[in-house]
Amino acid sequence: MPEQIALNDGTAIPQLGLGVWQVDPAVTAQVVSWGIAAGYRLIDTAEGYNNEEGVGQAIRDADVPRGELFITSKLRNGAHQRDAALRAFDDTMSKLGIERLDLFLIHWPVPSQGKYVEAWKTLIELQQADRISSIGVSNFNQDHLERIIGETGVTPVANQIELHPRFQQRELRAFHAKHDIRTESWSPLGSGKLLDDPTISGIARKHGKSPAQTMIRWHLQEGLVVIPKSAHQERIAANFDVFDFELDAQDLETIRGMDSASGRSGPNPATASFLF
Repeated sequence: MPEQIALNDGTAIPQLGLGVWQVDPAVTAQVVSWGIAAGYRLIDTAEGYNNEEGVGQAIRDADVPRGELFITSKLRNGAHQRDAALRAFDDTMSKLGIERLDLFLIHWPVPSQGKYVEAWKTLIELQQADRISSIGVSNFNQDHLERIIGETGVTPVANQIELHPRFQQRELRAFHAKHDIRTESWSPLGSGKLLDDPTISGIARKHGKSPAQTMIRWHLQEGLVVIPKSAHQERIAANFDVFDFELDAQDLETIRGMDSASGRSGPNPATASFLF
């Protein structure tokens, strides 16, 4: 089973979770149910995924007590103003059908909009009202983090960022470590582009594991929280089957050498301005 990773507010998060980005809302409840059955206890959704209701249904259907599940959602980009953020959060909780959210993140800073500090202050307010256990951010660069910490005195527990062997974000991770912010990896398999990578495939063969399992194991050994996504039952189970092997020092050094400044595949948080 995954380790519980301590957060800076005294809570803890399972190190391996199930992401549901781009999972069809019509099948989300089934997909999350498969994940819970396979052993996942961290489920990561977002307002912008339009599938929170399916996650909520899976929570209700689960044979696992609510207290054993760790549910994350994220504030939509178009709701950074306080009143809009409060309404969006209420909508999230209604769709999930739960009393308290384990972790709520600002999905993107959208610096051109200039409202992410107001959004962060609203998350602090919701946490103080005991509606959220932990608060964090997603896709924040160092300058965004410095601003919200400087203006509020409250440090996020986590920053969920694009991170995979081709884009390892070591400079940002060093800033996280200095400020006790946990790094959480989205697109941990490089949006599937690394599944056929010869370097990863070679390490996978050495351990008798798949390339996906090998990359997930790398994230775990790097101390990252990782949320691979799949809508296929067998892959969901396989992605969780990563606790019976370890990458050795040479494997880790080889993967470290894959890092590239041009490895980003998603939007750049400095310029991303899309609203949803």
